[in-house]
Parts: sequence; C-alpha cells; structure tokens
Amino acid sequence: MPKAIVASDSALGFNLAAVLPGRASSRHSQRAYYRWIDRYLQDMAGLQPPKSMTREQFMSRLPVQPLLGAMNAPQLRAWLGALAAEGHGKQGITQARASIVTLASLLAEAGFLPDHISAGMGNVRPPNAEEGQRPGRWLSVDELRMLMLSARNIATSDNMLLRNNVVATMLCTMALRRDELAIARWGDLSRQNDRAVLRVHGKGKKSAMIDVPKPVLGALNQWHKAMIASDAHTAPETPLVRRIWKGGRISKWGLTPDGIWWIVGDAALHAGIGHVAPHDLRRSVAGALHESGVPVDKISRLLRHANVAVTERYLSRLPRSNEGAILMSDVLRLEDDDPFDFD
Repeated sequence: MPKAIVASDSALGFNLAAVLPGRASSRHSQRAYYRWIDRYLQDMAGLQPPKSMTREQFMSRLPVQPLLGAMNAPQLRAWLGALAAEGHGKQGITQARASIVTLASLLAEAGFLPDHISAGMGNVRPPNAEEGQRPGRWLSVDELRMLMLSARNIATSDNMLLRNNVVATMLCTMALRRDELAIARWGDLSRQNDRAVLRVHGKGKKSAMIDVPKPVLGALNQWHKAMIASDAHTAPETPLVRRIWKGGRISKWGLTPDGIWWIVGDAALHAGIGHVAPHDLRRSVAGALHESGVPVDKISRLLRHANVAVTERYLSRLPRSNEGAILMSDVLRLEDDDPFDFD
C-alpha cells in the first residue's frame, strides 16, 4: 500500500468536476464516481485530500502527477481484484471500473495521459463477483427503533441530536436513499391537498412526491426551530440537513452522503446491532411493509421503482427464513447453547 500523501494546493491541476457531466449527467452517478475515484486514489496512490476540502472541491482540482502514477491497467486490475476479495458485488465492481476508466479517458482527452494507457485500462475486464448487490442487512422493526434512539444518543450537542433525529426518522420511515436525503432542500417540503409531502429527487433526474408522516414533521419542526435560533438560513434553496460544527453550531453546508453514512453506522454500533449501511434501512422499510401485508404497489410507490416488477425482484432478494436446520435440531432434540454470542 502506498504511503499516504496529503495533496497540497500546488499539486492540484485537473478539474474532473467540470468535465465529468459530459460522461455522467446524473448527479447520483457523478457522486458515485467521485466516491470510487477517491477510494482508488487512496488505495493505489496513497493520496488523501486536504481536510479543508469537500470531496467535490477535491475533484475539481485533482493532483495530476501523483494521480498519473496510479493510472495503468495492471494497477486497475489489481484494485478491482481487491474489491472482489472484499466481497463487493458485481454491480459495485462494474461501477468502480467505469469510474476509473472514465477518469483515464478524460485525462487522455486533456493530454495528461497517453492514449494507449487509457485504452489499456478500458480493456481491463471486471473480475468474477456475486451477481447484483450484496444482500446487506434486513433489520427488524425493534432494531430500527433501537437505531433511531441511538442516533439521538450519539449526539454531542442539542442541535446534533435534532439533526440526527431527522436523518434517522426520515431514513427509517420514508425509505430514502442517502443521496436523496443529502440533496433535499427546505423548498422540497410543501402541502398538497392538505397533506405534507416531500419532493424527492431520485435517480436519473426523476422526482416523486412522498407523504411525510407526522413524526417526521415533528422532527423537522424541532430542527427548523433550532436552525432559526442559530441564525441558520432556512430559505427554500438551502439544504434540509446540515453539518454541525464543534460546539453545536449549525453550518450553512449540507450534510454529505458520507456524513449520513457515518451517522447510521455509528448509531448502529452504539445500538449493538453491528454494521448497518443507509441502504439497509431502505431495504428494511420495504421488508417490514411486505411482512405486514402492505400491497406491493404501495411499496413500489414508496421506493419509487419504475414498475411493480422491479419491486417484486427487490423484495425477492431480501433474506428469507430458511428454517429447515432449526426444525431438524428440534426433531433431534438438541440442546440450545448460547446463540449468536460470537461477534
């Protein structure tokens, strides 16, 4: 593994943020590419962005010289193999490859990388991996409640508690993707036919209106009052959820998708339910509704899938009870030891 290098202002030079929209028009795709490129730079070039920069700012001033040393087919092939060894699914590895191949192509167009190296990286095929997405976690309703409580308990200030409560409550009831919550604005909230609704900006420039439950409205109202008391702007175009500075001051900057990831992960560890990712909450909402007998078409509308068939495939991938071994142990009358005490 290369030694970690913190990029300095003098080393910055390639504006990926300016040219990537020509290849990946969706903001969701751009953010996903940024995450994989950031990971590649750290893994293969030992390169870390300055702490003062957001990821998007860093992508607008990528350090060319350290980057070029990692841009070749053997290193890309080795990196993709490492991702497969970590258990990343086929979809994730394919997206990771596309991110780096696109970066190589754009560097070649800009004259930084020889065309033959870019072409060689484009010829790298992804390694064998599991089809589709990893199964992930499917949390029970009790585990969702525990996570929501822990999201408040891990807060280090009153404002952080209110912010975390909004994040956890919206994820655990409205099945939002973390990117969707990160880009939500106060202006996306409105009333339609005497119902509180949120306009959700989803994948591929699609948007949908989702009813906002009363507990979520309550959490949002408390958060809104705290923002006003802190002189934080709540104009329609401003972010719904924000970063919190040390001391509890509310930032004008929106909470990033990675920030949402950390809240969920830390809350899950605090609750003692192990590793949980934000998408696990979306999956768990769908699973809980399905088990409760909610019709698939209603679940499909909440998840904002293109059609019910997509939702049915999504639900079919949820971990299902397979109790044959448990029934057999009952037939054999095996004694029960201390189960699941080996984390």
